[in-house]
Amino acid sequence: MIFIVEFIVAFFATTFFAILFSVPKKELIFCGFTGGFGWIIYYILSHNGIGPVLSSGIATFFLTIFARLFAVLRKNPVTIYLLTGIFPLVPGAGIFYSAYYLFIEETLTASQKGITTFEIAGAIVFGIIFGFAIPQYVFSKIGKLIKN
Repeated sequence: MIFIVEFIVAFFATTFFAILFSVPKKELIFCGFTGGFGWIIYYILSHNGIGPVLSSGIATFFLTIFARLFAVLRKNPVTIYLLTGIFPLVPGAGIFYSAYYLFIEETLTASQKGITTFEIAGAIVFGIIFGFAIPQYVFSKIGKLIKN
C-alpha cells in the first residue's frame, strides 16, 4: 500500500514541477510517470539496505532509460521527461540542512551533510551518463516494437 502512496506523491510532485517547467500539457502525465517510476526504484532500493548514494544512481539510470523510451515513443526531446523526472531524486533537503548547520556553526554536521549531498548529486550525474551510454538505435528499435 505504501508503494502506491509513494508513487502518487512522486507522480503529482513531478507533474506540478513539469507545469512550472512549461512542459506541453499533453506530456504532463508522462512526466509524472517518469518521476513516479524513478522514485519507486529509489524507494525500493533504499528500503532494502542500499545506501542513498547508490540508490540515487541506480534509480537515475533507470529513470534515464525510461525518459529516453518516452522520448522515442512520444517524439519529443528527452529533456522534457528527464529534467522533470529527476525532481523527486534531487537532494534538496541535504542542501538545506548543509546550509542550516553551517549557519548555526555546527561545521562538522554541515560538512557531513554537504558531502553526502554532493555524493548523491554525483550519483545522479553518473546515472544520467550511464543511461545515455546506451546507443539511440536500441531505443528506436524498442519504440518500433512497442508501436507495432
